[in-house]
Amino acid sequence: MLAELTAGAVADAERRAAERSLADVERAALARPAAKDARAALAPADRVKIIAEVKRASPSRGSLAEIPDPAAQALRYQRGGAAAISVLTEERRFSGRLADLEAVVAAVDVPVLRKDFIATEYQVAEARAAGADLVLLIVAALEQDLLVRLHRLIGEWGMTALVETHSAEEVSRAIDLGASVIGVNARDLSTFQLDRDLFGRLEPLIPEGTVRIAESAVSSPDDVAHYRDHGADVVLIGEALVTGDPVATLGRFLAAGDRPAGRNRKEQV
Repeated sequence: MLAELTAGAVADAERRAAERSLADVERAALARPAAKDARAALAPADRVKIIAEVKRASPSRGSLAEIPDPAAQALRYQRGGAAAISVLTEERRFSGRLADLEAVVAAVDVPVLRKDFIATEYQVAEARAAGADLVLLIVAALEQDLLVRLHRLIGEWGMTALVETHSAEEVSRAIDLGASVIGVNARDLSTFQLDRDLFGRLEPLIPEGTVRIAESAVSSPDDVAHYRDHGADVVLIGEALVTGDPVATLGRFLAAGDRPAGRNRKEQV
């Protein structure tokens, strides 16, 4: 499934590249204001932070929500206390588009993540041209040489890479990159099976000073508290927010992310 999703995303990018050259996209990217400091926005705090996702569909669940106005949805997230917004731009299985990203960037003040299956320099440039501050890189989808090149390019554009992992070997590869933001996805993108405990097993491998993000398997405040207790700085949440009242749901999730007074993240584990 991961290989299929990545190949489809690359094919769609090649179609866009035939209509708009890399040089044109790079000019648009250079004309954008500087990217926001996403790493600072997601830095550890007394409360677990949340990246709230604009997500219409997924391969595992099918259609989730229509979301006719992504900017309005993102503003609800911002009002609810989200530290950053994630926008799915993959077209085939997630019903996303780059226009969603551009609309959200224009509407909110917090950093915005382009969440897609990024495997080409063109996709990185168009992320910046659309105003993204963060770009997702999935370790399992990329050979190390390409991963290194894309990670470096994201930094050269002034953006932050969220480097997503799903195993100890992938965490090691992310560390070798010098990744400052590492995600652990509870969903195996090859099988789409969930393992909420995966984050807790891999967190001890992630160096101090790295922003640790727990992704997937969040349906209730208890899930946020679980990730909090296993060392997460940030939790990325999509389905639970688009299928309910986003502001009320965010409030419950953020409250569950409060750390006990006088105890830091590592002392709770």
